[in-house]
Formats: sequence, C-alpha cells, structure tokens
Amino acid sequence: MKRIVIFASGSGTNAENIIKFFNLTKTAIVTNVLCNNEHAKVFERCKRLNINSLHFNRNDFFKSDKILNILKEEADYIILAGFLWKIPENIIDAFPNKIINIHPALLPNYGGKGMYGMNVHRAVKENNETETGITIHYVNANYDEGAIIFQAKTALNENDSPEKIAEKIHILEQEHFPKVIEDVILKENA
Repeated sequence: MKRIVIFASGSGTNAENIIKFFNLTKTAIVTNVLCNNEHAKVFERCKRLNINSLHFNRNDFFKSDKILNILKEEADYIILAGFLWKIPENIIDAFPNKIINIHPALLPNYGGKGMYGMNVHRAVKENNETETGITIHYVNANYDEGAIIFQAKTALNENDSPEKIAEKIHILEQEHFPKVIEDVILKENA
C-alpha cells in the first residue's frame, strides 16, 4: 500500500474527500496532512478523521530540511489540495513525478502565480468563457506548468457568477481528484 501526504492551505474539502476515498481502498493511505496556515479548517477535518496533521512555517519549508525529512519518512506520493506555496526544488527532486496538484481551470489558461481560487473564477467570468474545468497535473519547478494528467470540463452560461463557477469546479474536483490519483498510483505500480 502506497503512502500519501497531502499539503493543504485552507478548508480541506479536497483533503477530506481524498482521505475518505483512500480509506475504502487498498491502493494507498493518507499518512499525514501538512498545512502552512495554522487557522485552516483542514485541521478540524483531520482531527475528526483521525489523520495526523502538522502546521509548518516558511522557514520549515524553504530554509530547512524539516518537511523534506517528514516526506521521506511518510510519503510515496505528495498531493497538493489547495496548497498555495511553490514547492521547493529539493522536494521536487526527491519526488520526481510523485507530486500531483489540482488547478481550478483548464491549463495552460488561467495558471501561474496568483491564479488560485476566486482569482481564477473571476478571470474566467471577466473573459466571458463558455467553459472551464479542472486540471490535475504533476508539479515541477514552475507554477502550473507540470505535465497534465487529466482535465474535466464544465459548461458556463453568461449568468454564472464567479461563486457559481466555483461551485461547478468544486463538483468536478470532488468527483475526479481521488480517482485520478488512484489511477496514477495503479499505473505506476502495475
């Protein structure tokens, strides 16, 4: 059974969905959730789900090997579920093609630094897009530029607010993210 560590920064709905999904499989298990926001709701979810969690700061992440050492002990795969910091190269180098992110748009559109959450949905609305979606991709040294693993689309209409777009994206995330992670693990370990 493979081990997953999730990085999160916020409410943790995707983290919870992934934890629950893998609790029902023999493919992988979530060993820890690491979070850079000490007030994030993901900690409440982890406590309720009996999953280890840890808050860390910029120094732990960027200027020491503290997080890298935890990952080496506890992870075969790293999943970014609403995590907003750029992954340091020492972690990318230690886990090549083992770090997976979900982005709330159809990359390469609406990607890059600062393009997350409602920023993405407002930009999609302002450009009068007729569709949007999610992109699940490997993480490399640049924001949102890793190889694409999977995309799913949803239609938009002119009355969709950024909040409505966010709801549509959330549905896609919940439906696809855990399954795609499992597919990647199964293919790589066949």
